[in-house]
Amino acid sequence: MSLSPAKSETAGAAPRKVIIVDDDRDTRELLQFTLEGQGYEVKLAANGLRLISTLHVDKPDLILLDVMMSWIDGFELCQAIKQNSEFRDIPVVFISGRTAQADIDRGYQVGCVDYFTKPLDLGRLLSRVREVTGAPPGATPPAGAGATG
Repeated sequence: MSLSPAKSETAGAAPRKVIIVDDDRDTRELLQFTLEGQGYEVKLAANGLRLISTLHVDKPDLILLDVMMSWIDGFELCQAIKQNSEFRDIPVVFISGRTAQADIDRGYQVGCVDYFTKPLDLGRLLSRVREVTGAPPGATPPAGAGATG
């Protein structure tokens, strides 16, 4: 994958699509900036209801999902996604301030492929996003990417 946001990871290939679902605007915007800088097409959703409407319009390659949100928490939302035959194959990665082992275990029980705690290690998260979306392994995060608050 090219470090230039204008180029896709392979010639002629469409960019990978990621939906970020987090009720914290700063987190959404940080992740959007980071992923778009790596060539991903990013959609934002402030809650589960917005995610559901977005899924019906534009199916992503990955969902980055917060746990603590209004209307429906991330665990319930992930479980609903995994029970829907149209969306169950979309990988879900949790990004959460909930760091207890019981929460991490619950994330895997409801179907996530990974669980990252805040503050996020952006370099590690980007590596996992590349792995889950099938981006080339040689792609690297931009200089300065790392742990954030």
